[in-house]
Amino acid sequence: MKPEETPSTRPYLLRALYEWCTDNGFTPYVAVMVDETVQVPREYVKDGEIVLNVSFDATSSLKLGNDFIEFKARFGGKPRDIMVPMDRVMAIYARENGQGMSFPVNRAQRAVQQFEAVKTVESPSAGLAAVPAAGKADETDVSTTPNSAPRPTLTRIK
Repeated sequence: MKPEETPSTRPYLLRALYEWCTDNGFTPYVAVMVDETVQVPREYVKDGEIVLNVSFDATSSLKLGNDFIEFKARFGGKPRDIMVPMDRVMAIYARENGQGMSFPVNRAQRAVQQFEAVKTVESPSAGLAAVPAAGKADETDVSTTPNSAPRPTLTRIK
């Protein structure tokens, strides 16, 4: 089996850390990089990221599969279906002590996401220079990849 054909260890490590959190009475949180493949309430996304409480008390029908994390949760009292591709998960950690694990994020995908976020925020009517929509960034386009992409950070929420 070639290395590129080897299944990812991310879902297995994520499930193990989820189990560790719940066995020890901690609240598991998942940090997610949001793009068009992630199904979350967009009004709670900040800087292209969202942190989700995936504890038993906060979710129903939680499935930690090999390809997706799926569950139902309430946001602002409204029930929502959440679906997160495994490759968008940046970290899983315990809310109470911050212990957990972060996962590598594809820098080219991160650059594309930031480019898309800038495109949607800027508008000519607000007096800002609009980014041309014609030249959509490609993951292989080196010119859109910053020299030092920002690293994911974990913020402890009380």
